[in-house]
Amino acid sequence: MAGQTQASLLLHKQLKDLAKNPVDGFSAGLVDDSNIFEWSVTVIGPPETLYDGGYFNAIMSFPPNYPNSPPSVRFTSEMWHPNVYPDGRVCISILHAPGDDPNGYELASERWMPVHTVESIVLSIISMLSSPNDESPANIEAAKEWRERRDEFKKKVSRIVRKSQEMM
Repeated sequence: MAGQTQASLLLHKQLKDLAKNPVDGFSAGLVDDSNIFEWSVTVIGPPETLYDGGYFNAIMSFPPNYPNSPPSVRFTSEMWHPNVYPDGRVCISILHAPGDDPNGYELASERWMPVHTVESIVLSIISMLSSPNDESPANIEAAKEWRERRDEFKKKVSRIVRKSQEMM
């Protein structure tokens, strides 16, 4: 139980810090006030990218042993991106368990470390939207389209951006 208390204290602190010092490009709050381990995050598509002006909602779920293990992040808004699984789960290095990559793609230094915060995670997601990594894609179709049919990729993304603005 001590671990869980530590995790919830840390999450309460991070939530308070974000409320005091909001970060450009996203907002965060709890899905339900009684559960500090489930956050609702809205990422605003970064300027001068294909996602510019979009509002993308995601759920960030923290494990009981946070910050020793990373949270998972899943977009609940429609998303078309090489590093987002078709079910919305975000696939970026810092959300991967700490230590060496069994597949040898990532350095241990690129993976999860307890120093990461909600802010550093969301900033990594914003950076992912700005520059997709199609080397080890989570969404094979989106990665193929990004590489081979960029115009179709752009059309799909702009449709998703428009749809996200209508939902606001």
